[in-house]
Amino acid sequence: MAEEPQQRRLAAILSADVAGYSRLMHEDEEATVAALNKARQQFASHITQFHGRVVDTAGDSVLAEFRSLVDAMRCAVEIQQVLNAQATSYPEVRRMLFRIGVSLGDVLVENDAIYGDGVNIAARVQTLANPGGICLSGGAYNQVKDKLDLPYEFIGKQQVKNISDPVPVYRIGAIEGEAVRSAPATPRGGVSKRAAWLTGAAVALVGAVVMWNAFLPWLDTTVSVTYESPSEIQWSNEPSLVVLPFNNMSKDPDQDYLSDGITEDLITNLSRLSNLTVIARTSAFTYKGKTPRIADVARDLKVRFVLEGSVQKAGDQVRITAKLIDSRTAHPLWAQRYDRKLKDIFAVQDDVSEEIVKALALRLTASEKGQLRHSATDSFAAYDLFLRGRQYFNRRTKEDNELARDAYRRAIALDPTYARPYGALAVATINEYRNGWSNSPTETKSRALELAKKAVALDNNSPPVYWSLGFVYLFHEQYEKAAAAVKRAIALAPSYADGYGLLAFIANFQGRAEDAVAYIRKAMALNPYHTYEYPWNLGRAYYTLGRYTEAAESLEEANQRNENSLYPRLFLAATYVRLGRQDDAAWQIDEIQTLNPGTTLSHLARTFPMQKRDQLNAFLRDLRKAGLPE
Repeated sequence: MAEEPQQRRLAAILSADVAGYSRLMHEDEEATVAALNKARQQFASHITQFHGRVVDTAGDSVLAEFRSLVDAMRCAVEIQQVLNAQATSYPEVRRMLFRIGVSLGDVLVENDAIYGDGVNIAARVQTLANPGGICLSGGAYNQVKDKLDLPYEFIGKQQVKNISDPVPVYRIGAIEGEAVRSAPATPRGGVSKRAAWLTGAAVALVGAVVMWNAFLPWLDTTVSVTYESPSEIQWSNEPSLVVLPFNNMSKDPDQDYLSDGITEDLITNLSRLSNLTVIARTSAFTYKGKTPRIADVARDLKVRFVLEGSVQKAGDQVRITAKLIDSRTAHPLWAQRYDRKLKDIFAVQDDVSEEIVKALALRLTASEKGQLRHSATDSFAAYDLFLRGRQYFNRRTKEDNELARDAYRRAIALDPTYARPYGALAVATINEYRNGWSNSPTETKSRALELAKKAVALDNNSPPVYWSLGFVYLFHEQYEKAAAAVKRAIALAPSYADGYGLLAFIANFQGRAEDAVAYIRKAMALNPYHTYEYPWNLGRAYYTLGRYTEAAESLEEANQRNENSLYPRLFLAATYVRLGRQDDAAWQIDEIQTLNPGTTLSHLARTFPMQKRDQLNAFLRDLRKAGLPE
């Protein structure tokens, strides 16, 4: 039979695979295959229902093509609803959950197979989804954002394998409830996308806020949580708080950096209080742009109190609203609106922190009372540049890292005594070194340490500044100094999750695995929705301790969250060797060689920062057994 001619067409691509498939197969092959076949039947039925076609089902994956992106997204959501509901009837360790990625692009069709960047992007975006969840590319999001009523969360531009430019990615969390609805029409008056989630009278009120050169009377524009009394939450006796991302109520989405920056600064400031547990930024920001029930926030993060707010900037004026809610009663304990000049924004942050202390009746030490007052800079312009730099840095690309460094330098030029841009510039500079972006690595590393020391000299009362110094010392392999700096950051801010995370990282390099486990468990408690670095560090510590089953579970989780990271795969390969899973170990080595062909035993022996030589030798022996080249 003659082959069909090649053709090109625009298509919506759905790519899915099973989270933790290797572990499920290792534990019970027959049950896993049976569950996979049942899930594939569900996929086939839904894909046909939504006018798509199944292209491939290799391994544990499903690849499908749709002519309509809306149909592809509806299919993705509804299949996750069905599969997630079915999974709840199984023990948690045996639940088969899928990750789905969706993209839109030009594809090459040949003999019913499809090829092209659209297919590759869907496959890569899929790996960024949570188990039971969905991720979509920026191009797909732009087409469906006004058509489907979904809680989209921008997770940044991601550098994915085999795609030259970073891909903007949006995440939709674990899917439950009704089938996805069409998005509501945007109210008149140019309401922002986030405001479109508001309902009833709140929408009408927000829609009316178009221009406010002369401030309007009291209007609470913070409607990010549905207030329903929770019924089955175990409340802690210790005060605990999450600061939800403050809403950007300006019409310009580029102003997100300001509302995000104020949120982060409040988290950092409140983390200083020894008798208040404060949830970390990463977990708090999983709710950005969403409208969660307060009961769900309290249950998921195990907190009693929720602070929410909004920021609206107009010219040199800013309106900030804040509300503190007791999750036990779903009633506000305190609420305030501030209409101020931009230069007074620091005083507003101070006041919010102090009002929370009063509302929760917290007892402060003498040093904590002084720490609540803002003293970093009196220059809003410098602060503004620092926040913009942080926004660039969080995008994690070479170009954005340089934009961040430029913003930090300009902030320092405006206020040479402002410590935080020095610390942030130190981290961005060491980031240039660690990613191989510098033409003068030794000089770059030295410059980063100079900047970090300068930051501490300017402000020895700032947790982020000490964290920066510890982070830079780590890459100088001065582990004792790194640990001392980070411990100082935690002493200043007992709820500093990233401080505990970095301490775990340092302890692992020192070979102190038990300490690493304790630190990372503390970090996870403060940051439930953590990044892949947390399970990677936990898995590495378990490997060192000989707890290989636990190591595999943690490292597989890290690998699922970031398949392009080299070191979790190296430790996973070594762990599989210890578990007798030679085929899985060899497969990881193949993936490592694809990611970084220069990875060899001799290279790791020279460069891998592991202080205890016996631990390094054992690690290298396991990798040799896995098949890593000499």
